[in-house]
Amino acid sequence: MPTPSHLKNPLYFDFRAARRVPESHAWPGLHDHPVVDGGAPGPDAVPVVDLREAPAAAVDRVARAAEQWGAFLLTGHGVPAALLARVEEQVARLFALPAADKMRAVRGPGDACGYGSPPISSFFSKCMWSEGYTFSPAPASLRRDLRKLWPKAGQDYNTFCDVMEEFHKQMRALADKLLELFLKALGLTDDQVSSVEAERRIAETMTATMHLNWYPRCPDPRRALGLIAHTDSGFFTFVLQSLVPGLQLFRHAPDRWVAVPAVPGAFVVNVGDLFHILTNGRFHSVYHRAVVNRDLDRISLGYFLGPPPHAEVAPLREAVPPGRSPAYRAVTWPEYMGVRKKAFTTGASALKMVAATAEAEAQAELPSTATIISSR
Repeated sequence: MPTPSHLKNPLYFDFRAARRVPESHAWPGLHDHPVVDGGAPGPDAVPVVDLREAPAAAVDRVARAAEQWGAFLLTGHGVPAALLARVEEQVARLFALPAADKMRAVRGPGDACGYGSPPISSFFSKCMWSEGYTFSPAPASLRRDLRKLWPKAGQDYNTFCDVMEEFHKQMRALADKLLELFLKALGLTDDQVSSVEAERRIAETMTATMHLNWYPRCPDPRRALGLIAHTDSGFFTFVLQSLVPGLQLFRHAPDRWVAVPAVPGAFVVNVGDLFHILTNGRFHSVYHRAVVNRDLDRISLGYFLGPPPHAEVAPLREAVPPGRSPAYRAVTWPEYMGVRKKAFTTGASALKMVAATAEAEAQAELPSTATIISSR
């Protein structure tokens, strides 16, 4: 039985010392729905968008994937494979730091950045089989926040920051490109895309957050969970995952989990709740979770895009059918996070709670976390 470690700190759990999964980390109901292979040909094959395709073909693939899945694999994106390898190497090095070093950067109550369990873990009595680190990739914030891990700076600190800054530069440019594809996938013309940007300034004001995840190998992966089923709250997320699969998407009719294949060099793109609102529900957010492996560690990185805190997000006029009312009311990101907190604690749907029409309420009747995981 592992202990909280020699640090005697209840916030730290020594996964490497674990010989079994303690009750604190054992989740019931993990196998209520079957898991299917999303890399095999057929209706459950996770859609792929290749940016090397003709623009019209890429737009069509984005539209179908966002409408039918709320997620897709993105290839041909132009982010150098050598950079992705360096990013993965740096993430692994961060989580390999001594526990005492990581605990210097522990995320406190109400903090957005720092080291610790996934932020949503506070809503559940069970613990997740993972460690995480969240930070803003903006250079000034990044270098300030990372001094908590490397207070004396030094070569390791500089290398980590240099790699993450280069990654942020590449990803921010890719996010602008994908946003344009999303808007065109809604059926907007080039002029309408320009008009939306002039009015809403979505691309100009989008903010980015990076969350690093380490899912240690687990002695009994059927009882543990790396990350609870949830939707992302923002606009959309790029997920870079190592070649150890673990990400799963939830689909209906029949209810099942689809295991996302680990494709070298590909990003997984997830549609978030605020993009669901922005597109008037046409592009829907996706429930997803992370499972763990008996023999191998897994690493992933989420690059989250969303609006600035003060901006109200409401359905685009161009996304609302003629003669219809918007399906959702306008919300700011902090306001929506308050709604999500209430939804997590009550088992309700956050999107349903901000729906403005009965049709949107019905559309937002997605499975709550309480129905996917039968116990908190």
